Amino acid sequence: MLKKISFLGLNFVIIFFFSFSFFEIEKMYDYSESMIALTINGNRTMTFPSKDSGYAIESIKCDKDATGVWDYENWNLRLRNITQSRTKCQINFVSKYSEGILNGTDPVLKEGLIPVIIEDDGTVHKAGLGWEWYKYEEQKWANAVILNNESEVYYDGDIIPEEAIESYFVWIPRYKYQIFNEKVGNYTGKDGVSTDYGLSKVINVSFETKDVEKSTGSTYQSWLTHPAFTSFETNGMWVGKFETGYKGANTKEDAQKNEDNPNKIQIKPNEYSWRGIQVVNAYLSSYNYKRDMDSHMMKNTEWGAVAYLSQSEYGVGKYVGTSDSSKSSVRINNNQSYLTGYASLKEPTCGYTGTNVDCNRYETIEPENIGKDGTNMVNYFSFSSQVASTTGNYSGIYDMSGGSWEYVMGVMLNLTNTTPCSGRDETYNSGFSGFYSFTIGSLTTGPKLTDYNSKYYDTYRYSTEDEDYNRRILGDATGEMGSFVIKMNRSISSWHADESYFVNSAWPWFARGGGYSGGSGSGVFAFDNGHGQADSNRSFRVVLSFLK
Repeated sequence: MLKKISFLGLNFVIIFFFSFSFFEIEKMYDYSESMIALTINGNRTMTFPSKDSGYAIESIKCDKDATGVWDYENWNLRLRNITQSRTKCQINFVSKYSEGILNGTDPVLKEGLIPVIIEDDGTVHKAGLGWEWYKYEEQKWANAVILNNESEVYYDGDIIPEEAIESYFVWIPRYKYQIFNEKVGNYTGKDGVSTDYGLSKVINVSFETKDVEKSTGSTYQSWLTHPAFTSFETNGMWVGKFETGYKGANTKEDAQKNEDNPNKIQIKPNEYSWRGIQVVNAYLSSYNYKRDMDSHMMKNTEWGAVAYLSQSEYGVGKYVGTSDSSKSSVRINNNQSYLTGYASLKEPTCGYTGTNVDCNRYETIEPENIGKDGTNMVNYFSFSSQVASTTGNYSGIYDMSGGSWEYVMGVMLNLTNTTPCSGRDETYNSGFSGFYSFTIGSLTTGPKLTDYNSKYYDTYRYSTEDEDYNRRILGDATGEMGSFVIKMNRSISSWHADESYFVNSAWPWFARGGGYSGGSGSGVFAFDNGHGQADSNRSFRVVLSFLK
């Protein structure tokens, strides 16, 4: 008598890949012939656990050179390279690891997104889902990678070589935060003095799932569910670990491409940051990179969500008010070649000066020296680079201070506050059609931003002033970072003295993080404005926000 392996009471469906091409067939295995063997926590079973059972795949091992992967979205097995009959596969399920402090906002995976652990020399290992592969309470954020060849299979504990990786992502769990400055900080004008200048705070956050009633506070010390999560209604988001690189670039000039080309996206250390790209092409490339994972160009509020988590006890914020308080400021990437993942050897003590001075050193790495340390900086694979991470260790996000400025999807509305601006004028614009912010007229070519779901961009009221901070969105890490002053003819905030220019009629698009030469003005809380045009010092970042 044949025994059928069932899935939720239905016949189990397998999708076979012959020569890596699809061939769909319903197949019921003869369990007596041991075609598939199942274990759960080491105990043999004849039925697959349900999707919401709390179990995950520990390993899938097949004979006759076949490989198996688990499709978590559809909760079924996918076999590849089936060339012989009676291929046998052993599937082992384990109880999935979760961290209590996350309150159910643990990382969510899809096929093609592989959980990993990164050692203190940058070595990447495939993580078992039953392992403790993250621990936010100890500033260890969850990491995952996408492979260049997604048909390759790595087993738990295997080293995944750097050349096999296309992109790194870091999980930002959904949270609410306690509002620490609902007002806009005082703007004291040129050479003004702020009593809290140079200070920062630990931001209180509490993790919560999308099923919990949202907190809607707007006053000091009340709680607000961070808007980066409520717009997508997810339990978190995967954020590019580095600035987006241009695949195949061998020089920094090669990486300056103003094109819509999602196939060129790679998110890795020691790669040339993709710059010289209009916002429209950065947006479209990001949007079409991994559509099944809801990939998109990072929004201003999403940048804020990473910044606030970094400044909490779960990131470098744990150092605020301690003897190691200097570590609470994410170290600048001072690589003049725009290579990702680098870190300055010294904390800059002055802001942008226009020259390479002792208090703010930066340098160039020639192509033949990529991945090597310089006189004033170290590369990602050097242990010392971890000061440039949002966690102070390899699990965090890099390039959020320095490198290149990063355009984000945060744009000012037109004069009537009805639709997003295209850019300053017919020469300096994002490539999205729409009204100009500085001159009369509009760009009539290119896609309309409003044709896309509004969850993919943040909008801000019209103003002619770049110090009109009260237009901020709570959680976007702009207006809440006051007080603001002007020092050395540059507007800076009280949080790490980061540069602080709001969008205005001449510069309607937000950019974040600062550049390699920005010194103390570059940082996680730095914000600037731009036209949206292709700029050799502007890059972008990719986010994945798919539902469970």
